[in-house]
Order: sequence, then structure tokens, then C-alpha cells
Amino acid sequence: MPITVKQLLQILPNAGQVAGVFVPVLNTAMSRYQIIGAKRIAAFIAQVGHESGQLTRLVENLNCSADALRKTWPSRFNAELATTVARKPEQIANIAYGNRMGNFVPGDGWKYRGRGLIQITGRSNYAECGEALGLDLVNHPELLEKPQHACMSAAWFWASRGLNTLADAGSFSKITSRINGGQNGAADRQALYAKALKVLA
Repeated sequence: MPITVKQLLQILPNAGQVAGVFVPVLNTAMSRYQIIGAKRIAAFIAQVGHESGQLTRLVENLNCSADALRKTWPSRFNAELATTVARKPEQIANIAYGNRMGNFVPGDGWKYRGRGLIQITGRSNYAECGEALGLDLVNHPELLEKPQHACMSAAWFWASRGLNTLADAGSFSKITSRINGGQNGAADRQALYAKALKVLA
């Protein structure tokens, strides 16, 4: 049962005009990775909806305040560093993501910042995703900002991390942890999930 534009807008009203662009590519990606049936689709749409600001952001916004930096990456930003680089997205990315996730060349943190509907982050994740999708994401990371690749990368991530099984079991907060590493935005994700289950019932 593919999702319709009307259903998507009932779940993600802020998607507005882009809903029509995303519905066909979402359906293609979900079908390829067995994200089928109300439980799986509701969990997937809720999570990608939260991660992408209801399909309005396909690249990570790193225009963070000093407070946000300390809260999000306490081990990477002390008070002095956070104050120095606040609102400087490129410097923030290079500090937050440098020397991990395969990012070992200066500038990799910014080059491989989060992109797609579930933010693929870090050179090694871009390489793994690119191999699965047949795309050269290491040399062209910006491809994940195109709707079809943004959807396909999210569905690939979902399936490769075993999230269909968790969706079948209704383990929504476990899905959030696998995507986010914690429970960031848990209330919004949960609200979108409840709405999606109702719309798709």
C-alpha cells in the first residue's frame, strides 16, 4: 500500500509543496527496502519527518549557538571553544565530526555532514551507502540532497540497521536510538508516529 500525497500531508503538514515531489520517490525507496504495511511505513515516515524538518531540510543545519554545541557534543566543545565557533557551521562540522566515522582529512567533517532524510554522516557511512546505492557519494556527497537519493539512502539505512524488525515489534524508541544515538526529539517523533498510525490505519 503506497502512501498518497494526501496521507503524507496529514502526517507532515509542513511538507507543503514538496510532498508531491517526495511521494513517488518515497514509495519507490520503501518498496525496495520492504518498508511495507502500516506499522513499518508509520515508523519510517515519523522518523524521516522528524530528521528532515518534515521533508524541508536535506542537509544538516549546523548554525548552532554555543549552548546547543555544549549540549549536543559535550565531549567535543568546552565553553571557550563553543563560544569561539558558535554560528560558524563549517568549523562546527569539522570539530564535531573530525577524526571519526572515517573523517581523517581536514575538512571531511563539513564535506560529510549529515545529508538525506535520515542524515547519513561521515565519510565511511557515505562510502557504505554509496556502495549499496551504486552512487559515488565519497566524491559527490551532495547527491544525497536530491529527493530520490535522500529517500533511498534513508530506506537503505533503515533496512541495513534492522529497523523493519523493530517497527514490526512497535519498538519505536529503540528505532530512535539507532537513528540518533539517543532520544533527541523523542516527543516530536512520537507525536508524528501516533499521527501516522492513525492516518495509515
